[in-house]
Amino acid sequence: MALPEITPTDENIIEQDDASSGGKVYRSIYNVPVNVVVSIGQKRLTVSEILDLRPDSVIALSARIEDPVSLTVDNRLIARGELIETDEGGLGVKITEISEDPDAKGA
Repeated sequence: MALPEITPTDENIIEQDDASSGGKVYRSIYNVPVNVVVSIGQKRLTVSEILDLRPDSVIALSARIEDPVSLTVDNRLIARGELIETDEGGLGVKITEISEDPDAKGA
């Protein structure tokens, strides 16, 4: 299946202040879905420990409940936040910091 050709027009191009990007970005890029990963903590396990996991097993993470969480896209840190309970009773992230380094790696 061939991808549709995007023809530059005033409607689908916006000017960027950053000259390194070539100065133009297509508006259609803003509709491309990306997966955002929220990292709570990590734990290094051996294969044996993984094979021993059962229902009701508990894995203690490196983070504490009040520690900030990292939001990454393609392993690049985009923001940090804190876990909150949403109005619907689910889990959410309140953004507390936006990463200014686009090359920063997530934890």
